[in-house]
Amino acid sequence: MDGNTVHLKRKMRLTTRWNRVGQITAFALFFGSLISAPIQAQVDHNPGYDRPGLGFTPSVLQAGDFMLEQGLPDFSRDNGVSLYNAGTLLRLGVGQSLELQLGTGWNRLEGAGPSTDGRSDTSLAVKFAPTAAGDVSWGVLASIELTDGAQAFRAERDQYLLGASINWQRNEDHALGIYMEANHGDANSQLLAINDGWTLTPELGMYIELAAQHLDGIGHGSMGGAGLTWEVTPRVQLDASVRHRLGGHADSWQGGIGVAVYFGD
Repeated sequence: MDGNTVHLKRKMRLTTRWNRVGQITAFALFFGSLISAPIQAQVDHNPGYDRPGLGFTPSVLQAGDFMLEQGLPDFSRDNGVSLYNAGTLLRLGVGQSLELQLGTGWNRLEGAGPSTDGRSDTSLAVKFAPTAAGDVSWGVLASIELTDGAQAFRAERDQYLLGASINWQRNEDHALGIYMEANHGDANSQLLAINDGWTLTPELGMYIELAAQHLDGIGHGSMGGAGLTWEVTPRVQLDASVRHRLGGHADSWQGGIGVAVYFGD
C-alpha cells in the first residue's frame, strides 16, 4: 500500500463524510415531524450531546434513555479531496454511570477522479462518566471500529480508541474542557484538544477549540475551530462547526452541520 493510500484511509477514519440525498430527505422529514409535534415543556435529565466538536460530553444518559445524533453532513477537505459523511450515532443509557453507543454512516469521496460512496465501518463504544463532583466532570470512552463498511472506506484492521474528557464549569455561562484520545489498529494516532464554551442565551451556545494531533508515519499537525449550537426545543439541538489547519499534517478544513434528538425524561 503506497503512502497516499495510507494517508487517505487515515483521513477517512479521522474526519467526516456525506450521505445520499434520499437518506437526508427522509431524515429531514422525520426531524420536521418531531419538532412540529407537541413536546414536553421541561426536560429534567438531558445530559447533553456529544456533537459538535472534538471529543464527547463527560456525562451519560439515564438508564433506558436514548439519543440520536446525526451529521447532515460533516465534511473534511485536503489536497483537492473532499470527504463527506452523514454519520449516525445512537446512544443508550444503561445505568451505573454507563452508556452504550453504536455508530455508522454513509460516505462520499470527491476528488479529481470519479466520486465514490458507500457505508462506513460500524463502531461500538462504552462511555463511563460518574456524577459530577462540584464544577468538574469527567468521563472516559472506549470504542472499536469494525471492518464491515463499503470496500472503498473499510479499514484493513479493527481500530481501537480510548478517549478521556474533562469539563470545568466555571459559571453557568462559561465552561472549559480538555479532550485526549489515542487510536490503535489499522492506523495509530493521538489527539489533544482544548475548548472554551459560552452560553449566549438559554437556546444558543458557542465554543472555540484548538487541537494538536500526531499521525504515526505521517507527523504532527494542529487545527483551530469554532461552533454554534441551537436548542430548538428541550429535546432537539441543531449545530454547525468548522475547523481549519493551523500547521503541519492535518486536513485543510473540517466541519459540518448536524442534529441531535433526545428521547428521555
